[in-house]
Amino acid sequence: MAKKIAEKFKMMIPAGSANPSPPVGPALGQRGVNIMEFCKAFNEKTKDKMGFKIPVIVTVYVDKSFTFETKQPPASDLILKAAGVKKGTDNPLLNKVGSITKAKLEEVIDQKIADLNTNDREAAAKILAGTCRSMGIEIVD
Repeated sequence: MAKKIAEKFKMMIPAGSANPSPPVGPALGQRGVNIMEFCKAFNEKTKDKMGFKIPVIVTVYVDKSFTFETKQPPASDLILKAAGVKKGTDNPLLNKVGSITKAKLEEVIDQKIADLNTNDREAAAKILAGTCRSMGIEIVD
């Protein structure tokens, strides 16, 4: 018989560096979850994605046990890293901060397509191209 779910919630945590300080500690502590156990498991699972903030969905069961599912880093973070810029523009119509090649965009699509609401690579490319446009990053051949 499956365990009864008490609560499900989302957090954004830097990969490989979860610790009991806020926001992780209070979010887990108020739900009765073993904070150190979560931190060790999360850090072990995400140590290969250091430098990114990772979305995580935590499921807490009635017996205070938990499971968690990690997602890919936000598309904007992946695009910024691929373009080699620190942040997007304040005005995407007037100011362009960088460019990204179609090959680099394909790499981002490979990483992110599991979390997008499509399985079609063309649709995923359009979604990520829109993100690039709103950040002031041009797509070049």
